[in-house]
Amino acid sequence: MHALSRVLRGKFLQALREARLPRDPATSEAARRARVQALRRHDWVVYAKTPLGGPAAALDYLSRYTHRTAIGNERLLAIDGERVLLRVRADAHGGKRVVHLDGVEFIGRWLQHVLPRGFKRIRHYGLLAPAAKAQRLAAARAALQMPAPNPCAVETVQAFMRRVAALDIHACVHCRSGRLHVIEARGADRTALARLVPVGPRPP
Repeated sequence: MHALSRVLRGKFLQALREARLPRDPATSEAARRARVQALRRHDWVVYAKTPLGGPAAALDYLSRYTHRTAIGNERLLAIDGERVLLRVRADAHGGKRVVHLDGVEFIGRWLQHVLPRGFKRIRHYGLLAPAAKAQRLAAARAALQMPAPNPCAVETVQAFMRRVAALDIHACVHCRSGRLHVIEARGADRTALARLVPVGPRPP
């Protein structure tokens, strides 16, 4: 990665030297050279790895971190009355065993993975920082003379999954031929959730 870091730094700085930004804060050639020299003094951190399984494998890998849940559906086996049957790890060698949990105990353990209000699973900095994301992205687009994004061209979740993972999210995962349809949408019971999950202080 050290060699790749130097290559990326060189190519980026070369493109920066040749670019003529419409609102470049470095107004003179001497200032632009000084900026390039200052950027060259730093080590650039690069991590790149070709996904052997293609874009779908990369998407599956990243989704475990960005949208990971407390327990996967494949571990939930059945509901026996007021008990939940689930598969857990039995030892360090990959063995599995089935445990029975009371429904209230299961929900309590699951809610321990719910973040308190004000906390975010993923934090963004720089241009994507939520405090000024709209203004900074608009300023970046104006500096690069890019057109404003067209909201009509935004890709739907269904189209994105079909293009990247070749997956139809509306297809039944069991019979592979049926279609999933929304019968009812229910909102979360915020009052009950507040009683079960302690609300911590908001982060700064």
